[in-house]
Amino acid sequence: MNNKPTVDINQDTSKKQFSIKRPFANIRPEYKRLLSRTFEALLPLIAVPLALLVGAGMLLALGVNPWEAYGAMVQGAFGNMSGFTQTLVKATPLLLVGLGVTIAFRGGVINIGGEGQILVGGLAATALAVGFPTVSGWILLPACMLGATLAGAVWGGIPGVLKARVGVNEILSTVMMNAIALQLANYLLRGPMIDPEEIERGTRIAQSALLPAQVWLPRLIPRTLLHSGAILAVILAVLVYIFLWRTTTGYRIRAVGLNALASRYAGIQVPVFQALALVLGGAFAGLAGGIEVLGIQHRMVEGMSGGYGFSGIVAALFGKLHPLGLIPASVLFGGLLVGGDRMQRAVQVPSAMIMALMGLVVLFVVSSEIWARRRARRREMNE
Repeated sequence: MNNKPTVDINQDTSKKQFSIKRPFANIRPEYKRLLSRTFEALLPLIAVPLALLVGAGMLLALGVNPWEAYGAMVQGAFGNMSGFTQTLVKATPLLLVGLGVTIAFRGGVINIGGEGQILVGGLAATALAVGFPTVSGWILLPACMLGATLAGAVWGGIPGVLKARVGVNEILSTVMMNAIALQLANYLLRGPMIDPEEIERGTRIAQSALLPAQVWLPRLIPRTLLHSGAILAVILAVLVYIFLWRTTTGYRIRAVGLNALASRYAGIQVPVFQALALVLGGAFAGLAGGIEVLGIQHRMVEGMSGGYGFSGIVAALFGKLHPLGLIPASVLFGGLLVGGDRMQRAVQVPSAMIMALMGLVVLFVVSSEIWARRRARRREMNE
């Protein structure tokens, strides 16, 4: 779009007259704002093809046909029922983690601790399920999910309290909590929570015992991994939207994120709501860990988090930090994860190439978000 002014030269017998006309000068201001905001909203959708275009150049450098590679990616993620259901399975923890990230970002804090919160949520759900194997599933399944949620909330609340009380940077503390959770999981899965059968066989694989069948999440489609946790995640996305935009507490969280100084002047306890945002962020990530164990693994295994804690941040940014925007964003990134595996097998590219493609998507999406914010700031200044 060319916004440069055009110069019309109207010459009469006496002198030259110059008039400057700008494109879209006759468009009403409200329509201009609508067009500008629509363009900014579509920037993440533009960023993904641009990232894939750069990735195509990398594939060509490796001697791989980009058309064939991306075709395999799309086919693997959305080409059949098996691939599509697997995409939705991957999207479920991304959506839950992204909801927690959204709440934290809206509260003016950054939660990088999703990986650790997923792990402690999975450990809590596993401990409850294995510890009470004879309890009815109607009681035990909700208890496991609640335990996972509370464990994640506690893990996210520790950095929240540290920030509220002594001003510790939440980025550093949440990253450090990831490392602590990883070591805790390794210790428990190799010691107190290890599967007794692994000890008998002498293999000592770091995993827990198989969970009782009554806590397994029901399958939505037979002979697939798609479970009812996907529906729960969508329902929670709607509830988070209502919470943030239709309740007093949600309004205060967003107010703190928009302007902490003005919120403090208005009487809002800024540290309290920043800590609450981190607690809620941890709760959703912990629930994601519990659902992953109850719906997919059916036992706690080493490396169960699968990078969802970091990928959920990207999905949240792609969804414009909006709970409802997160739903399609999570499906897209779930498709990238599933399709990337299919592409790796189909065209024999190294796994590092898949990570590079994901990194390009992250880079372009974040850059588009920064550019959109700058455009919005300039528009507000001009108005």
